[in-house]
Amino acid sequence: MKHLFKPGAPGARSHAPALVLFHGTGGTEHDLLPLAERISPESAVLSLRGNVLENGMPRFFRRLAEGVFDEEDLIFRTKEVHDFLDEASVQYGLDRGSLVAVGYSNGANLAGSLLFHQPGALKAAILHHPMVPRRGIALPDLSGTPVFIGAGLNDPICPAAETEELSGLLERAGASVAVHWERFGHQLTGTEVQAAADWFRKHL
Repeated sequence: MKHLFKPGAPGARSHAPALVLFHGTGGTEHDLLPLAERISPESAVLSLRGNVLENGMPRFFRRLAEGVFDEEDLIFRTKEVHDFLDEASVQYGLDRGSLVAVGYSNGANLAGSLLFHQPGALKAAILHHPMVPRRGIALPDLSGTPVFIGAGLNDPICPAAETEELSGLLERAGASVAVHWERFGHQLTGTEVQAAADWFRKHL
């Protein structure tokens, strides 16, 4: 997968987990670097670019329509990312068991899909404006997995009910979920990023 890697800061606190960044539709591996700097400036960063193109815009998996996922492709791409994280952890000397996802929109959906499909894939996840990746499946045991969800009360792409459904599914699987609400739409705000950074410092 196309990606960039930024080593952790010299003298960084030894337990700072590496951040894995997942951009939104049309983004690149550079988009969320400012978020990583806000959330944990001392962490190593592995930022991915999605392997799917939609009208020339990178994504992490295909969709059939707005809000309608191609589930077969989602499952395939989720395993593709999982396998890449295995390889990249060896290549860059990362602790495979301590990776924290930071995703926005389509990228948050892929990170959420890792939680749904790949046990132990992530130590924790920061999901900005995610949707429910899949319905009607049994989730793995997520006990002890902290998850931050940033959501907009007026988000036309991800309605509040969808956020609450995702939160409930993760909590029933054992995850510790914190939902931060903004009175905006699908955009990612500075106050939401700050809330994610505060949450990160408290839980990780």
